[in-house]
Amino acid sequence: MQKFGGTSVADIDRIRNAARRVRAGMAAGERICVVLSAMAGTTNQLVAWSEAAAECRNDPAVPGPGAPFDWAEYDRVVATGEEITVGLMALVLQAQGVPARSFTGAEAGLRTDEAHGKARIEAIDAGPLRDCLARGTVAVVTGFQGLAADGRVATLGRGGSDTSAVALAAALGAERCDIFTDVDGVYTTDPRIVARARKLDRITYEEMLEMASLGAKVLQTRSVALAMAHNVRVQVLSSFDDAPGTLVCSEDEIMEQQIVSGIAYSRDEARITVAQVNDRPGVAAAIFGPLARANINVDMIVQSVSRDGRSANLTFTVARSELARAMAELEEHRTAVGFDHLLADDNVAKVSVIGVGMRSHAGVAHTMFETLAAKGINIQAISTSEIKVSVLVAEEYTELAIRMLHTAYGLDRA
Repeated sequence: MQKFGGTSVADIDRIRNAARRVRAGMAAGERICVVLSAMAGTTNQLVAWSEAAAECRNDPAVPGPGAPFDWAEYDRVVATGEEITVGLMALVLQAQGVPARSFTGAEAGLRTDEAHGKARIEAIDAGPLRDCLARGTVAVVTGFQGLAADGRVATLGRGGSDTSAVALAAALGAERCDIFTDVDGVYTTDPRIVARARKLDRITYEEMLEMASLGAKVLQTRSVALAMAHNVRVQVLSSFDDAPGTLVCSEDEIMEQQIVSGIAYSRDEARITVAQVNDRPGVAAAIFGPLARANINVDMIVQSVSRDGRSANLTFTVARSELARAMAELEEHRTAVGFDHLLADDNVAKVSVIGVGMRSHAGVAHTMFETLAAKGINIQAISTSEIKVSVLVAEEYTELAIRMLHTAYGLDRA
């Protein structure tokens, strides 16, 4: 299985370069299924056109309110980007003497639920692809889309092509899923911030899942979760050079595991404090219930109780893009919750230390806290899991924190 992202198929020259890799694999006796994203920038343009079309409901010349936004029609528009790319790739491969046939997600047997715009894969009938591969023909499949239960095309949301590729690799029993992109692997942290960051030869599914969910942009979170669930080995490679990439695999395949494998960060964070709320059973449910019903995800949570024990301040984080909506939801339920006022701060960032070695080694969190304290970086909130520690800090200290922690855990390249 080979998957090429938008930058890897941005124009005909790059499609030709991707086709060269496919041709080399076929010459080596491999049977190859290729999953493609839309050309770089295409999906953004299609989304913009869809939104502009929907705004026509506000035309003052049209009497009465327009119909609600139709997500099924939105999917019809944005799914066309990948359809163009697979057709072009098939034509290029054929021109180079490689038998190839393009498939939409529906034609490839990928079935989804009816959540248009953010559909989830429910089943794959891989028969058509198996037949194609058995004939020695390259199957070129659209990423990002499938056929919904209502019989219409449905898209999987941003990053959905990675998810398509891993799901099809699992269905076909592929030896590996190679993800070709504009980076040459997974690094210990963002090399744009830390020049001494190292490319990892291998990383566990669990670590990659944490990195993806905590801000690393290399792989989409759903694709990593799917790979882990179906034990699909994923390799991240550059489309533009032949250097070895990073293999995402089970912990059993890694001979000697680092205590800490990487430092991730996210600037898409905002902090909300619900101040002077009554400290009583059920108050947390009263606060987080409306947010959950509004599909607003809450991350780090800290509660501090007043000296008299009658009131508390409850602080938590949400995505920066959800801050205004979260504040509006809380204000709407002020009486039911019983708080005095709200405080908001979007000048924060989350920095995380990740490594499966934490399971068997103590002192990882202490090193983190000590390192940040030595540079006068205040920790505003903390959250942990078995293999990660995350802290919330003022955004201005993000890069300093990353560089200091990268050195403190011995991750700098020698």
